[in-house]
Amino acid sequence: MLQVQNLRKTYDDRTVVNDVSFEVAAGEIFALLGPNGAGKTTLIRMITDILRPDSGTVTFAGRPLRGPDRARVAYLPEERGLYRRSGVLDTLAYFGELKGLASGAARREATTLLAEFGLEAWGAKQVQALSKGMQQKVQLCAALIGRPELLILDEPFSGLDPINVQVLETVLRQRRAEGTTVLLSTHQMNKVEQQCDRALMINRGHMVLYGRVAELRRHYGAHAFEVHAATRPPQVAGITSLEPHGAHWRATLAPEAEPQHVLAALVAQGAAVQAFIPMVPPLEDIFVDVVQRGVGLDQGQSGPPTIDEPVTPGGAR
Repeated sequence: MLQVQNLRKTYDDRTVVNDVSFEVAAGEIFALLGPNGAGKTTLIRMITDILRPDSGTVTFAGRPLRGPDRARVAYLPEERGLYRRSGVLDTLAYFGELKGLASGAARREATTLLAEFGLEAWGAKQVQALSKGMQQKVQLCAALIGRPELLILDEPFSGLDPINVQVLETVLRQRRAEGTTVLLSTHQMNKVEQQCDRALMINRGHMVLYGRVAELRRHYGAHAFEVHAATRPPQVAGITSLEPHGAHWRATLAPEAEPQHVLAALVAQGAAVQAFIPMVPPLEDIFVDVVQRGVGLDQGQSGPPTIDEPVTPGGAR
């Protein structure tokens, strides 16, 4: 659906996006991650043809994103903007017409979207009469109107209370089930774990992680295991540290150690091991660790750690 190849953008001799390449498969929810100032917004603006890259290419369904194809892509920027003195329904219908819908069809779809987000009673009100959270839902409706094939959302959960976060999550799942592809940029790592198939993390313009969310987490937890045993397990070859972890033990393995060999050594030493479980870190811990250590910032031509495999249509995991 979306292919980004070697994208690069420089301002005043400062490289903001540095040789970024990735693909988003049709029907998946793909996360774009990174700290503030990492280059995410610049990257999104190049994808949507708001900015032109210094080098590299962006193709949508095999073609440059220009002309009629632009109506097939919707973008919700982090900086919100609505016509405050316009009616809510009129505003959404206007955006629908900009995307090519006939006037009647735009108003019908706008009415349906307002009902989907619990705003049907506010259609005749001016935008400025709505709370910040309600305005955020109107912005989301403006992005969704016209049934875009690719939906790019920059911090869509900002300003939403927990109930409306759930509403948005349900809408995203429904759209994905109908075939919509979603590119999601957010700092809420728990939402990425729950919603997204794959992720790309950038830091200071460089790619630092790219792959399936579950595999990225497993990769970073590959050398830490929770050991369930009645007594402290013995120190065996391959274990670099052994520390209490609640009622159990945390064993950190050397990078070259094979977990099955370590487990066999523990049993051979008489340890009554009841369980030997990989400790999978939350994505937030990985994010903080990668950014603090500056992983990937000096990689140059070597590229990011990639843990990836094809994604089937519909976002199957």
